[in-house]
Order: sequence, then structure tokens, then C-alpha cells
Amino acid sequence: MYKSHIKFLAAAVISISVVSCGKKEAAPPSAQARQMRAPEVDGFVVRHQSISDKIEVPGSLMAAEQTQIRSEVNGRIVKLNITEGSTVQKGALLVKLFDGDLQAQLKKLKVQLAIAKTTEERQRQLLEIQGISQQDYDLVKLNVETLEVDIEATQIAIVKTEIRAPYSGQLGLRSVSLGAYISPADIITTIRQVNELKLEFSVPEKYAKEVKKNDRISFRVDGGQRDHTATVIATENSVEQTTRTLRIRAMVNKIDPELVPGVFARVNLQLGQTADAMLVPTQAVISTARNKQVAVLRRDSVVFNVVETGARDSVYVQITNGLKVGDTVITTGLMVLKPNAKVSVKRISK
Repeated sequence: MYKSHIKFLAAAVISISVVSCGKKEAAPPSAQARQMRAPEVDGFVVRHQSISDKIEVPGSLMAAEQTQIRSEVNGRIVKLNITEGSTVQKGALLVKLFDGDLQAQLKKLKVQLAIAKTTEERQRQLLEIQGISQQDYDLVKLNVETLEVDIEATQIAIVKTEIRAPYSGQLGLRSVSLGAYISPADIITTIRQVNELKLEFSVPEKYAKEVKKNDRISFRVDGGQRDHTATVIATENSVEQTTRTLRIRAMVNKIDPELVPGVFARVNLQLGQTADAMLVPTQAVISTARNKQVAVLRRDSVVFNVVETGARDSVYVQITNGLKVGDTVITTGLMVLKPNAKVSVKRISK
């Protein structure tokens, strides 16, 4: 009886052990086993592509021509033909100053000239018959020429009392009234061309050689609803020493109602064009306190290369040193990767 009981207990222990072993083999992998599994990442094959620096710089619209209207001489305004905001044609009379004294002097000179010419004709006839000397005749002729010059000078002075539009354009606000006495220091009004606009902006000195005459640029004014274009017409001949920028002027290609002289503009430029740049996605570059690195795939392991970067856009960044064409860089899972870690690549982009 005792032996049978012992055999029963032994059989029960063996059965429990077999069941326990079966359960242990069916248990899920441990946390350590999961950590040992190679992480899945995406890769990108480095290749030559075209890239350029896209920069945005502030600019300002300005009239193609804008002039402050002033008088060349002192005088009292006797006629004022300025309607604020109106459009005038080239040569239109804007202001007339008092010229009564000059007109009287002109009449006097014309009478004197008529008498002098009559005297000169008589003296010439006498010279032909040797009634007078050549010197006497030369003095009379000199008087005629002097009066002609005085008349011309007086006529020029009268013209200066007439202030006319230098070109066709739109008048601004006037700052004088009829009857006012003005001098050359006084601004009467302003005039600007309405059919042409210029755009002025500056670029950093490293792009000074990139912007050339006839280059086409894009811009948008502050509060504007659409993009506009302009063509570079000239650049300053040197870089500004204080700001280290180059000033550029462009002609707006098409006039639009939202383009007003003086408004702020955001100028978009594509500079530093490189046709054979080595590009990688921007997220592939890891910035550290000392340098910039990328994770490069070597068979099934990770190697971190120190790189130097150049131009960039919204998607790619140029690698100028540290990679070669054909390398595969890792673009995902970078935060958990360590040097020489094993990885599994699930997708490679080109």
C-alpha cells in the first residue's frame, strides 16, 4: 500500500513538470529579446541633383520717376494750375510767377535793338564809301549783338517764372497757395510716373555675384493677394560697408492696383544654383553641439559620418563634404540608433 502511494506521487510530480515545461516553451519572448531585434528604418540613396538657395529679403516699391517741383527763382505766384492727385502731361504749366518787370525790360531791349540795327545799317553804308572808319562801325555792330544777348537772357529769366511738368505723371499734394511768395527752397508739389514702378531691395554680400541684370524675380506686397514679377535693371557698384549687403533695383513687369509706391514688399530669390549637388533629406542631418552628422548604412549596420552642409530648400540639404554619391543614409528612427547598431531597411528612396 505504501509503495503504491509513493508511485502515485512520483507520477503526479512528473506530470506537473511536463505541463510546466510545455507552458514555459509557449511563453512570449522576453523584453531583452525584443530589444535585440534590429529596428526597421527608411533609407535614401545620395545622388546628384540641382539645388539653389531660396531666400526672402525685404524690399520697397518706388515710382520709376518721382520729382519734387520747386521754383528756380524767387517770386510771387500769380497763377496756380495744380489739382491734387490729377494726371498732367509733360510740359503742362503748373505755376506762373509774377514777371511784369521782366516783360517791361524785354520790351525796352527790343526797342533799343531796333534802333541799334537801324544805326548799324547806316554805318555800314558809310563804311562802304569810307565815310567812317572800320573801328566806328565795329562799335555799332557790337552794340547790336550786346542787345540781342540781353534780350535772350531776359527771355530765359521769363521762362524760369513758368514752372511746368517735367514729364507726364500724377501730381501729389500741393504745399503752396495762390499769391504766396516762394523761393527755390520751397517744395510746391511732387509728380511721379504712374505707368512704371521700381522695386528696390538688398541681398547679403555672399550673393552679390549671383544677381545680374535682366534676372527675373518674384515678390509680394504686404497685404497683397498674389505674386508679382520684376526684372533686375541695375545693381549698386559696391557692397554697403555697414550692412554688408548689395542694393539692387528692378523694374516691375506689370502694374497692378495693389502696387503703390512706398509699400513694403517681400522679395523671393533663388540664388546659388548648383546643378550637381549631393542632396539628402533635411531630416537625415543630425545637428550636434560640435558638428553635423548623418547615419550611413554599411551592409546591415549604422555608421555616423560628420558632414558639411551647403544650400538647402524645404525638402533637401546639400552635402559638400562627408558623403559620396551612392551612399545610403538613414532618414527615420535616428533617435534610437547607435554607432554600429544593426538595422533592417524596409524602404529605400532615390
